[in-house]
Amino acid sequence: MLNQVTLQNYVPFLARIFLSAIFLKSGISKILAPAATQAYMASQGLPFTGILLMLTIVVLIIGGLSVLLGYKAKIGALLLIGFLIPATLIFHGDFPEEEIAFLKNLGLMGGLLMIVAFGSGSFSLEK
Repeated sequence: MLNQVTLQNYVPFLARIFLSAIFLKSGISKILAPAATQAYMASQGLPFTGILLMLTIVVLIIGGLSVLLGYKAKIGALLLIGFLIPATLIFHGDFPEEEIAFLKNLGLMGGLLMIVAFGSGSFSLEK
């Protein structure tokens, strides 16, 4: 049976892996299909989709790696929260169709806020 010390050692690292996966996957997907991503952004009424796409990719990859590696994780988490707020409102505000995606993003923001409040924990490059 795992004791409290063991959980405190491994859970933050596992949480960072799980939390960062969606951001890294999303950033890579946008790199591999930029035209489709820009078309989707334009369909939501966003201007300057080329610039927004590049900024999005940078935020997703840098923020995701920061959280994953535990290096400047509080800054990386804030960067990702700063991305999620407008992305959630713009792309997932159409209820009931987007309700689950909206709530998923709220959950992601909750996990990121835990990193902002408590740091990256064990197995991080900042320790």
